[in-house]
Amino acid sequence: MKKITAIVRPEKLEPLKEALFAAQVSGMTISQVQGCGHQHGWKEFYRGTEVLLNTIPKVKFELVVDDGQVDALVDLIQKTARTGEVGDGKIFIFPVEQVVRIRTGETGGGAV
Repeated sequence: MKKITAIVRPEKLEPLKEALFAAQVSGMTISQVQGCGHQHGWKEFYRGTEVLLNTIPKVKFELVVDDGQVDALVDLIQKTARTGEVGDGKIFIFPVEQVVRIRTGETGGGAV
């Protein structure tokens, strides 16, 4: 099993969620997060005062899937979330050693 974590633009929340449901992903966790990458912030003016903004809003998707699903889902996330501009986000893939369903105690892939 693998955990896929994708950090994407907020406007890609609904399109990516719908694409993942269409791909029959059994579940996901979605969080609103703040971050920065190559942009490292910029300056804006708020009520006449210069303010340095060094983080921007992003959306984090987390999925735990079977190893065989990883490549197809990474391709799907890339195609859905890509705009071609700086700030499109990143995808991280981690190994998952074990999953336990709290309610039943079921373990392994069946617990996902």
